[in-house]
Amino acid sequence: MNVYQEALSYLESHHAAAGGEGLEDVFHEEAVSCFLSPLCSESIDFPDTPTSCSREEMLEKRLVVLRGILESEEVYLRELDALLAPMKALRASAGTSQPVLSSQQVQTVFYQIPELKDIHQSFYSGLKARLGSHTPPDVDSGQETVTSCSNSELEMGDLFLKLVNHLGLYGGFIENYEKAVEVVRKCTQANPLFRTLAETLYINGADKARTACTLEALLYKPLDRVTKTTLVLRDLLKTTPVEHKDYAALQEALRLSQSFLSGVNESSQSKREVTLTHGMRRQLMRDGFVVDASEGVRSLRHFFLYTDLLLCTRFKHAGRGKQDQYRFSWYLPLAGLRTRWVADHEQPPDTTVRLLTLRTKMFLLRQQLQQNPKGTRGLTWTARNRKKLEQMELLLLTHSPVYRLDLHSPSDKSHTLFFSSLYELEEWRDAIHKLTTGNIETIPPDLLTLTSACVKLRMTQQPHLHSSVAAEDGKLLCGTVSVAIHSASGLQEPACVYVCVEVDGYEFYDKRAQTHSSVRSLNPLWDQELSFLVDGAQKMMVLCVSQSDGEEAVLGKTTVQLDSTSLSCRWRRQTLQVGQLEVTLSLKYCPHPLEAPGAPIQQPPVFCVPIEKVAQQEGVLVPHVVRCCVEEVERRGMDEVGIYRISGTATDICSLKAVFNTNLREAVTRLRSAEVNTVSGVLKLYFRELPEPLVPSDLFQSLAKTLDIQDMNSRLVSMLSLLQSSPDVSRNTFLYLMHHLQRVAKRQDVNKMTLMNLATVFGPSLLRPPAAGLEHNGVTVDISQEVVIQVQVVFSFLQSNNLPEAQTSLPYGSDTEEETTHM
Repeated sequence: MNVYQEALSYLESHHAAAGGEGLEDVFHEEAVSCFLSPLCSESIDFPDTPTSCSREEMLEKRLVVLRGILESEEVYLRELDALLAPMKALRASAGTSQPVLSSQQVQTVFYQIPELKDIHQSFYSGLKARLGSHTPPDVDSGQETVTSCSNSELEMGDLFLKLVNHLGLYGGFIENYEKAVEVVRKCTQANPLFRTLAETLYINGADKARTACTLEALLYKPLDRVTKTTLVLRDLLKTTPVEHKDYAALQEALRLSQSFLSGVNESSQSKREVTLTHGMRRQLMRDGFVVDASEGVRSLRHFFLYTDLLLCTRFKHAGRGKQDQYRFSWYLPLAGLRTRWVADHEQPPDTTVRLLTLRTKMFLLRQQLQQNPKGTRGLTWTARNRKKLEQMELLLLTHSPVYRLDLHSPSDKSHTLFFSSLYELEEWRDAIHKLTTGNIETIPPDLLTLTSACVKLRMTQQPHLHSSVAAEDGKLLCGTVSVAIHSASGLQEPACVYVCVEVDGYEFYDKRAQTHSSVRSLNPLWDQELSFLVDGAQKMMVLCVSQSDGEEAVLGKTTVQLDSTSLSCRWRRQTLQVGQLEVTLSLKYCPHPLEAPGAPIQQPPVFCVPIEKVAQQEGVLVPHVVRCCVEEVERRGMDEVGIYRISGTATDICSLKAVFNTNLREAVTRLRSAEVNTVSGVLKLYFRELPEPLVPSDLFQSLAKTLDIQDMNSRLVSMLSLLQSSPDVSRNTFLYLMHHLQRVAKRQDVNKMTLMNLATVFGPSLLRPPAAGLEHNGVTVDISQEVVIQVQVVFSFLQSNNLPEAQTSLPYGSDTEEETTHM
């Protein structure tokens, strides 16, 4: 099934399509224009879609929905009647010497059911009375106008609000459901009289037909009914004009229903279980929509994770009056299942262009919808374009994910899933891992029974589409969110770690970013700033990931709520508990209007660029290229004979330089495996290619004069005083390097690199006379003495035992909120 057909099935299943032809026309245009053609910079106007959704016809559809609800209520009341039929006799026998069930058991089995019947009977009576005068119009008699007018005044919102306000009764029923089923099963096995009664109940039909049903099956009816309340209200709200008197009441009823069901889905395990053959009980642990690429083509599938297997299904919408179905795609037993995840960030250029085109069209279309909040351009136009936005988001949801989860079973079966979020991938991987670590006895499932049960077991009704979620825009973030990742602590053993940050909201822009990998240590340090353009963001996900021998593992994850009322343009420092680690970061938010998404911003180069500019781009005082090379040399090069004197291969150094200029994260990854003399060569090359030397040229002559001071302490005081006048970035980078070279020299017995040797290597790169060999006053610098001055100045600094400590990062909390919060 292609993407169009899947989107069509999904939208039809939620009554989003006005008709098959109209939907195909809209979607076909989008699929072709977004994925086969370059972006057109002209109007976002789409071709008109044949539709008959005028206000009058919308009201007629509303009337049809209401009649369908009435019919459904009538059927449900018959089912409750059948369920309650044996209650009176069982209660009477409980007081005899030979009771079928005890009084307590009768109360458990029929708990809250009479009350449920009363509220639904009241709802049904009120609904029937108000619909009684609304008969279908006779088009030949010219009564259509009269009926539509009467229909516009038909109010039902109070009935639905009253019904939803009694949903608490269902909460008690659900909590008691397992106990009731347990009593029924236990007594069915122990008491032949009760078994006969429990297996021979009948539901009376409207045509006097009778349908046989078991007591356990009837007990499931209320559970099934309450889960459909939200869908019914959503369908009714879609056919109710915004200006209708019922609209606000139905919106509130829908909100209450959704709130109730979300609590039910989290707390109730009863609706997640299905009984299979041999008395085995298979429980649903998790379900959701994930991209399946097992057949070489990406497809959005509904996955069900049971206690012993993972089931992949395709949703099949049934006709009116029939139940939706799921088609079996494949399944994998969890016993012995192996998982491995990787990030495929590099997408083919043509795919990148198509996704950018799709994001841009989505952004412009949503902008048009926001400029028409109350349907001033017509309800038909608004409904049609909201449907287009949903269709495009489904395409993006299918083709944009970059995190790949590979599944391998002992029987050599393999499947590949794709996720947009590493956080979501880790939730699925962790859930699977917990189930595979136990002793699972795999029993081949009855696939027909298992797939058929998906409709009633599912906890996720549809893919999460931001375009279909109504939220208060005032509470959503729209602008730039900046996150400065400082450090982490709590590792049990040294590791190379990076931090991945993700935000939610519309996928118009990149929603994920990550730091470079730290040097192997117990306390990783990054001081790296990440920025996100966000539209509709509400939360931020933070994950810590370790790297070892090409394998990556998530050490911990957490979620941070993004509240526009508590965030500001000033940095706020926080400490997050991420698994067993504590991550320190700073956060700020600057609201501003957003522009249409453009091509991904390329990282600016770092070589041959003034060091102040590089540091400003990175939001630090010591550039990452310097810190990463120094950390790597200290990790594995301190005992290397001739470190910094012996250079690496020129081609390897140039290759690493090129990567540093385009992708810091990739450069750090390559740095970890590069030959250590190549790493030291990259550091020397960086300083050598600076447009201006690290120590400003206008200090050259003054520093040279300090060499005439014989007393070493006095000389160092003068030199440090001159250094203090240099720019912050140059001064801190110079001090950072000096401390590093002093630590290298402490291993001179092994690496043979004394302070003088190191000063000889670095002096000419760090300190240079003014341009053309002239000092500012016009005095020519003796070229023969130039190298001597460069080496002696650096050597003097290296001899100091009291060098000030270097500050590597900007003080994110100094000019902002000082408090540190634990989250």
